[in-house]
Amino acid sequence: MSSGTGGEYWADKALPSVFKHELLKRYLPQFGGMTGTQSYDKRVVYLDGYAGEGRYENGEPASAEIALRVASHHRSRHGLTLECFFAEPQPKSFDRLHDVVERYRTGGVLAHAHRGEVDGVLDQVVKRAVREPLFLFLDPCGLALPQERLVDVLARKRPQKRPATELLMNFSMMAVWRLGGHVRSPKGNEKSLQRFDDVCGGTWWREYFADALASRDKDGVAEDAIEAVAGEYARRLGRRTGMFVQSVPVSHSPRRRAVYRLVFATRSPYGLWVFGDTVARARATWWETLEMREEDGDMALFSTASLTRPDPKEVESKAVPEIATNLETLLTQLRRPFKLVNYPLEIFGAFYGQVTETVARQAVRLLHQQGKTPSNGVGVRKIRDITVYPQGHAV
Repeated sequence: MSSGTGGEYWADKALPSVFKHELLKRYLPQFGGMTGTQSYDKRVVYLDGYAGEGRYENGEPASAEIALRVASHHRSRHGLTLECFFAEPQPKSFDRLHDVVERYRTGGVLAHAHRGEVDGVLDQVVKRAVREPLFLFLDPCGLALPQERLVDVLARKRPQKRPATELLMNFSMMAVWRLGGHVRSPKGNEKSLQRFDDVCGGTWWREYFADALASRDKDGVAEDAIEAVAGEYARRLGRRTGMFVQSVPVSHSPRRRAVYRLVFATRSPYGLWVFGDTVARARATWWETLEMREEDGDMALFSTASLTRPDPKEVESKAVPEIATNLETLLTQLRRPFKLVNYPLEIFGAFYGQVTETVARQAVRLLHQQGKTPSNGVGVRKIRDITVYPQGHAV
């Protein structure tokens, strides 16, 4: 169960939510566009499992209204139905969510608000998505669903590549930090530990905190353990579901540890490509928002953000030659032409989620200038559709 959110949470959007909602706002429309052709009746199913109030008190859209706006746009512009399901157990939050949903329903959007925990509506949503693409957005304020439950949906009920199934989920780093303390303490709450065992799909995560008991730097060891647990969780989820899984740290500021990781799962290299580009763009918005809030807050001549933010141009200048090298390596390994979209992780490498897809086109041009490919990236509208040919191969 989610631990819920207090009234202050809905007053205004915190910085972690700025990143998360920007990512959702950018990615969800593209998911509909990429997968709509796989649908039996031009319908894509979406579930927001911890929807909250749907809108902040200052009028900004939260995750539910972001999805409803996407649904309205798809319906009017593309004739595609994004059928939205929202779950929220708290009565006050549900009432406000219901009001938001009803306003869009009267405008023709197909949407349903469920009062209760997401586990109570998940099977219904999966059945509704038979023969249709399905996107699951699970953003609890506390612990996520048990991994066995996710594996049941993703690997047993939705094992196929088409129609697509994708997941974007909040994995709480703060919960790992807190529960890691229970592992290290003789007064630890065994019931809470067992609950997190379910989330992780076993007791394996406890072992990462064992060294902290004997360490002089307990906080340092514990912080390393948190990152290790998050990484291993993503690897295990990927292995058990047969999906590509990536996770992105989200924090309040560049100098503070991540409060959670957004875990993304897909079976499609197209999904991986678009997600990485979307993460880079959402991260840029996060930095811009941080800078604006610091300037508004203390009118500092030089904000913390401006002093710590990597220069985007410098990051790109470092990324282009490395990505060009990755492209050259792929040409050597494959010995045949390949389309960029089929190898997003291999192409971007350490810069996946750090730079936008435009850098990939620059890297193709660089490789062309070096005489290592006849491809120059020109004349292809979508960057991900660029095909890179070995030198000497007819284009």
